[in-house]
Amino acid sequence: MFPGSFDPPTNGHMNLIKRASSIFEELYVVIAVNNQKKTLFSPDERFEMMSLLVKDYSNVTVKLWDKLIVKFAEENHVKVMVRGVRALVDFGYEFELAMTNKELSPDVDIMFMPTDPKYFVLRSSAIKEIALLDGDIGAMVPPEVAFALKQRLRGS
Repeated sequence: MFPGSFDPPTNGHMNLIKRASSIFEELYVVIAVNNQKKTLFSPDERFEMMSLLVKDYSNVTVKLWDKLIVKFAEENHVKVMVRGVRALVDFGYEFELAMTNKELSPDVDIMFMPTDPKYFVLRSSAIKEIALLDGDIGAMVPPEVAFALKQRLRGS
């Protein structure tokens, strides 16, 4: 499984999905629903976007989840959680999260997958800010996401 908030889905996310789906027979893209976290898009909107983006992957299933991510793994017999890392800062955070998840669910292994270098600096917060300022985000997100971002942020 590849969990995340996907607010919004980026080309970096899509690169990881493409690569992970070629490694595993089945891949769950799990959209974390955390009501304590402020998101630009609702869980349903993120689900719709991600479902559209992965429609050509026969072995990828998108799910919404509002509990501990390791519980999703346990309930769906997932043995490997894929986590993307861009830089050392990401790795530190992801490593701590992985150790916590391993403590909660020892049977789930965590696989760190470095991002493709061309997606190295894609942070959703930066993408949202660029879109808000009417910058070109075409190389950062799929066209459907760019359209949704512009609609939401600029109202046009």
